[in-house]
Amino acid sequence: MNSDDMKERTMAFGLKIIRLSEAIPDRGAGRIIKGQLLRCGTSVGANYRAACRAKSSADFVAKMGIVEEEADETMYWLEVLVKVGLLRPQDTKDLMKEADEILAITVASIKTARKGAR
Repeated sequence: MNSDDMKERTMAFGLKIIRLSEAIPDRGAGRIIKGQLLRCGTSVGANYRAACRAKSSADFVAKMGIVEEEADETMYWLEVLVKVGLLRPQDTKDLMKEADEILAITVASIKTARKGAR
């Protein structure tokens, strides 16, 4: 997957997170979790774009580390939403799968960059 494909994929992921957030009640814990989910879910694509503009291999690894953290955090909040009953498992299934795939691609990219190839 090239960087343009990944930019599109992470953008689409963020847009799906935004749409899903509309189903989360905007009261109590739902409001707080919704905000957390929106921040980390949309941050995946924003930070990936920043990584594409990295000044060095070390900068790329650092920025991709943020992508990794944000994708993992998105998965966390999706799990919380299901566990507290604000969303059904089927509501988050596709996003969980996509977050997991983005996370795997990100980790592989970091490992490759650390080996000196980018």
